[in-house]
Amino acid sequence: MRILLLTQVAPFPPDSGPRIKTYNVLRYLAQRHDVHLVSFVRTEAERNAAESLRQYCVGVTTVPLQRSIRRDLGYFLRSLLTRRPFLIERDDSGAMREAIASLLAGQSFDAIHADQISMAQFAVDASVSIRVLDEHNAVWTIVRRAAERIGWGPRRVAAELEWRKLRAYEGSVCRRFEYTTVVSKEDQRFLEEAAGTSFSSLVAPIAIDCDELVEVRRSDETKHVLSVATMFYPPNADGVQWFAERIFPLIRRDVPGTGFLIVGARPPERIQRLGLNGTGITVTGYVADLDPILRQSAVLIVPVHSGSGMRVKILEAFARGIPVVSTAIGVEGIEATPGEHLLVADEPEDFARAVVTLLNDPREAARIAGAARKLVVNRYDYRAALRDLDRIYPVIRAPAAVST
Repeated sequence: MRILLLTQVAPFPPDSGPRIKTYNVLRYLAQRHDVHLVSFVRTEAERNAAESLRQYCVGVTTVPLQRSIRRDLGYFLRSLLTRRPFLIERDDSGAMREAIASLLAGQSFDAIHADQISMAQFAVDASVSIRVLDEHNAVWTIVRRAAERIGWGPRRVAAELEWRKLRAYEGSVCRRFEYTTVVSKEDQRFLEEAAGTSFSSLVAPIAIDCDELVEVRRSDETKHVLSVATMFYPPNADGVQWFAERIFPLIRRDVPGTGFLIVGARPPERIQRLGLNGTGITVTGYVADLDPILRQSAVLIVPVHSGSGMRVKILEAFARGIPVVSTAIGVEGIEATPGEHLLVADEPEDFARAVVTLLNDPREAARIAGAARKLVVNRYDYRAALRDLDRIYPVIRAPAAVST
């Protein structure tokens, strides 16, 4: 089949959760079908990264996208008038619509695959046999959960308006596609709640390449706690701040000398300040090669209280043999059993106790990490996890070998 894949961010390099998800979907589909990628790009580096995906795609088209605070303010005001979500207004683009229309007019495509809700607007009315919306999250629940943690004021009012508009928009759009893929049954339930009815959907979890993610050799004396997350994403920054202020001092009290490594792109000033004044906290920003940091890390923490979908960082930690402590929301969507594959806690004292247990008991940490590695290899490697996509796109040729 010939598939037109639309992405909001070029899925290369696969160095963040959304990119990893889309990159592995692209690779899976490209082994079986002819895929033409159309992606927004913000910089020349992003354009070059998108072009590198020609090794998998029969074609790549890029569309420039500009962002600024002034532009965002205009999109916010427009969303108040149109009653469409800000996230949809922000990414609406005449240039993207023209690029897609030109491709559809000049070539024959069997399907269009919109990656994430912001790209749905460019695919929902396309004249192809199969239209697919790939939902990384039930986005409206992310904004609703974030709103619940904001004190009353203008930001809370804006967030309350946005999640309600998103719920109506997502529910409406999901009903209009031939298929909607979701990463978890939880998201499927949230989207059906938004739609007010069931619709044609299937679960295709976020997947990783376990061949590329080998276990990390670590010493039993390693005592550092690690967070790996995109720091400009508010739920991640809020969770890290909560851990640093409410939980990490309890861990340092029980296990003196423990360090906390905060890894992730574009940490806001409030996160950077956490690493000052001898707190034992180090804020690194973006790190291209995580191996040296993983070798120093005894536990990966996922302290999020809002969000949706699945956390790729948990799957990657499982694959690399790093034991995980997460909140219940953090592990949503992953078929992992607390106490067997990871430890789960939501209160500061309980979270600290779980981390201390893994720091002080290397055998228990190794047991949990070993069980988690088996789970991720059997369930979340992309070659197994994405097989249900074949129900949407019937395979007409044997999968080709894909270089890595």
